[in-house]
Amino acid sequence: MLRFFIQRSPPGPPETSSFADLAPAIAHFSSTIELRVWAIGVKLKRYFTMGNTFGHLFRLTTFGESHGGGVGVVIDGCPPRLEISAEEIQFELDRRRPGQSKITTPRKEADQCEILSGVFEGKTLGTPISILVRNKDARSQDYDEMAVKYRPSHADATYDAKYGIRNWQGGGRSSARETIGRVAAGAIAKKILHQVAGVEIVGYVKRIKDLEAIVNPDTVTLEQVEANIVRCPDANAAERMIDLVEQIRNEGDSLGGVVECVARNVPMGLGMPVFDKLEADLAKAMMSLPATKGFELGSGFAGTVMTGSEHNDEFYTDEAGRIRTTTNRSGGIQGGISNGEPILIRIAFKPTATIRKEQNTVTKDGETVTLAAKGRHDPCVLPRAVPMVEAMMAIVLCDHLLRQQGQCGVL
Repeated sequence: MLRFFIQRSPPGPPETSSFADLAPAIAHFSSTIELRVWAIGVKLKRYFTMGNTFGHLFRLTTFGESHGGGVGVVIDGCPPRLEISAEEIQFELDRRRPGQSKITTPRKEADQCEILSGVFEGKTLGTPISILVRNKDARSQDYDEMAVKYRPSHADATYDAKYGIRNWQGGGRSSARETIGRVAAGAIAKKILHQVAGVEIVGYVKRIKDLEAIVNPDTVTLEQVEANIVRCPDANAAERMIDLVEQIRNEGDSLGGVVECVARNVPMGLGMPVFDKLEADLAKAMMSLPATKGFELGSGFAGTVMTGSEHNDEFYTDEAGRIRTTTNRSGGIQGGISNGEPILIRIAFKPTATIRKEQNTVTKDGETVTLAAKGRHDPCVLPRAVPMVEAMMAIVLCDHLLRQQGQCGVL
């Protein structure tokens, strides 16, 4: 968002005609512009605020810290008259909540959602939807040492460098608890997409360390994903993954891997040319999640070793007269616009930064020390990252669906 401060320099009487010219624009953008008028006159200054808001028409702002009073989201732009319940949102939150299995953080949070506004008699009003989840099981004393010692590869040092202050309890704003708001918003976006276009979004753990699952993205189901605690629909690979995560946890270490996510029945035409390409917005959405290190669409980096004739998706017309492709190396997006094929993405997650193994680090004052982190942390973020990835996929697609309707559905 942009904020505009208006002030005159050098000092002099206010230029009322200039202010009058600006008034309509100021009124129109009142939600994102802050105006300050000095008696001495006007001067224009622009600056950017912290990026807590995502989306254009389907727009969300998340709030809260890991050990604060709670976390949540305000969703603007949701169409009115959509039937939605707290139970539907809770289903998605339960998939990402801590303490759900032996391979996740033992922090016990019910993550019970409260819809504070924007829904009346079970239907959305078209006004901002506010959803709150209260923190119940914070143990801030576990982080006392991290108030001065920086965790290697965590956000502690960079937050201090940027703001000169940070909430060190539980990681504050850099904690994955921030994603509660995204998952809640994603539940609403999923329902819009399914109701309007029959879109299905299924994410799953594709790989942990060097253990890779065999999954058919065209047929995989939510039930298959939820059949085990690691959220891998390949039962054989899932068993080995669980054993590996338990072993690494006992060693005080952590693991990374890859989440794959498919969106099926996506309409053709979603996405914008150049800067707002559908894959560009998906990449930003996914890379804004905690611990992400890479993004692939379709063939991804594997496509770089193919020739054009090997990589191209040839067209044909199906029995219903729809233009389809014989292969899907494009991952459902061509020229930044959806082509009607399944959208297939992969997101790389690094190993959890906070581990019990002793590591070298420094304090805020630059003193060399060691740190064996306390607290309750996921030995592998992948199982709980699945609903986060699905949520961000849904939010981007819902936003572009509304933008498509707004631009191309009028005439």
